[in-house]
Amino acid sequence: MTTVNSATASAASNLATTESMLADTHDRFLTLLITQLQNQDPLNPMDNEQITSQVAQLSTVTGINQLNQTLLALSGQLDVSQSMQAVGLIGKEILVPGTKISVGTGEQGTQVTHFGMELLSGASKVTVNIADNSGKVVRTMELDQHAAGVHSIKWDGLDNTGVTVPDGAYTVQVTASDATGAPVSVGSLTSGRVSSVASSGNGVQLDLGLAGTFLLSDVRKIM
Repeated sequence: MTTVNSATASAASNLATTESMLADTHDRFLTLLITQLQNQDPLNPMDNEQITSQVAQLSTVTGINQLNQTLLALSGQLDVSQSMQAVGLIGKEILVPGTKISVGTGEQGTQVTHFGMELLSGASKVTVNIADNSGKVVRTMELDQHAAGVHSIKWDGLDNTGVTVPDGAYTVQVTASDATGAPVSVGSLTSGRVSSVASSGNGVQLDLGLAGTFLLSDVRKIM
């Protein structure tokens, strides 16, 4: 299911509101200026400099409103464009920030579980600990050197003794260090399959089913 019409409607509504405000401001200014001219003191009339100053003020306000109108239109177009691009993610597996992973056993045996990590700088050593719901670490994985960036990781669903773990939810924790042993900043990534796309006030949202709902900006990798 995809919802993109709301972005278009919101952009159109914002544009109409801005145009209405611009017209009202212009009309109020002209009414006020004409009233001032009609009721001015004949012995002390407004000079050209005063009139020019007020017209200049109107031009400034009009210019700002027109700029805002343009920005609103561009923002609306961007929202629609992002929504349409996000539609292409439906049915695809992606990596987003998170520590929750799951294991499910199908007809062909234990399914490979995908997750990932995001390194801010290169690491000489990466350690992945996978724990069950009780917090007990069931599998520890030592990974080779990795460069900075997003990396996908596969888990075969086996514990440290080579036994298949029960189906269910697990938590992953990733730590990394450089050649000197100093810690390297790293974030855990969870995977999910996009089932639908929707537009919201916070931006384009992707529904990953049991994994939850994430913004389009949360996507780190498309599998």
